[in-house]
Amino acid sequence: MEARDVMTLGVVTVGPDMPVAQVAKLMLDNRISGVPVLTDDKLVGIVSEGDFLRRAELGTERHHSRWLEIFATGTSLAGEYVKTHGQTAGDILSRDVVTVAPNTSLRDVATILESKQIKRVPVVEEGRLVGIISRANLLHALATLPTPPPTSATISDRQIRDALFEEMRRHKWASAPTDANATVKDGVVYLWGFINSENQRQAMLIAARGIPGVKEVEDRMAYPPIIHPPF
Repeated sequence: MEARDVMTLGVVTVGPDMPVAQVAKLMLDNRISGVPVLTDDKLVGIVSEGDFLRRAELGTERHHSRWLEIFATGTSLAGEYVKTHGQTAGDILSRDVVTVAPNTSLRDVATILESKQIKRVPVVEEGRLVGIISRANLLHALATLPTPPPTSATISDRQIRDALFEEMRRHKWASAPTDANATVKDGVVYLWGFINSENQRQAMLIAARGIPGVKEVEDRMAYPPIIHPPF
């Protein structure tokens, strides 16, 4: 799936001259946590909830000690003042906006949201805003995926084991697949061998349950024994 498949259309936007209080009210009325700022239909920035965190009107602006102000640059202090005292969307917006194209894969969108620690990303085509995609959009996409029907084909124990082994080979966290750590009988997968973490145990269980034809998974995995040195 691509960004165009799940993005929100008809995005609420503001101009750079809109007063800060009106921007805040617009976001509340539309139940959104961020709003793109446009000039001549071009994206120039975005205002998000974080831009309202430090405001002089609320008494939440930072108060640095004299020592910190000595070492802080004039540029950074001026930037803080703009955020806390700016009166319009153009004053407080964040200009370094990460954007994606309509054909950006959802995998890449998720990576951007996670790595940049942001909640939304504008979708831009030929310089124009065409939509916005948020974490909620990814959640909606997941919720609307059709549930695959149960397979009616007869799958042998050997096919199940081969499919599980193939899945194990694809991941570094999995042990080398052998009959010593996974066996299958009548559609039931028995997982054996040593693990090094509960995450690895959970990953192995999920991998086995995801193989078509598996009826049940028996967890026989354990941690390696602790060998104490002789005294």
